[in-house]
Amino acid sequence: MTAPVKMLIIYVDESDVWGDAHTPLYEAIVRRMRQLEVAGATAQTGIMGFGSHQKVHHKRLFGISDDRPVVITAVDNEAKLRKIAPEIRSMVREGLIILVDAELIA
Repeated sequence: MTAPVKMLIIYVDESDVWGDAHTPLYEAIVRRMRQLEVAGATAQTGIMGFGSHQKVHHKRLFGISDDRPVVITAVDNEAKLRKIAPEIRSMVREGLIILVDAELIA
C-alpha cells in the first residue's frame, strides 16, 4: 500500500446480523472486504457508546453486554474504498459509515 490513503470507518451494533445464516454483520463486512481485496480491515468492540437513537450501549454486570458498539476500520486508497462503499452501505441497515483522510506512516 502506498500513500495517499483513506480510512473507511463503519459503526454497527454487536447484535446486527447479515443474511439467512444470521452471521454477525461485522464479520460479514470484514470477510467481504477481504474478498474485495481491501488492503486491511479490523473490527473492534467498544466499551461504551451511543448513536442516533441515544441509547447507551455498554458492558453490564458480570461482563454481559447489552449490545456493544462495533467499529470496523478499513484502510486503502481512495478509489478502492469509494468503489466498495455502495456495497458495504447496502449491508448496513442502521449505522454510520464515514471516509476520512489518513496518513501512512509505515
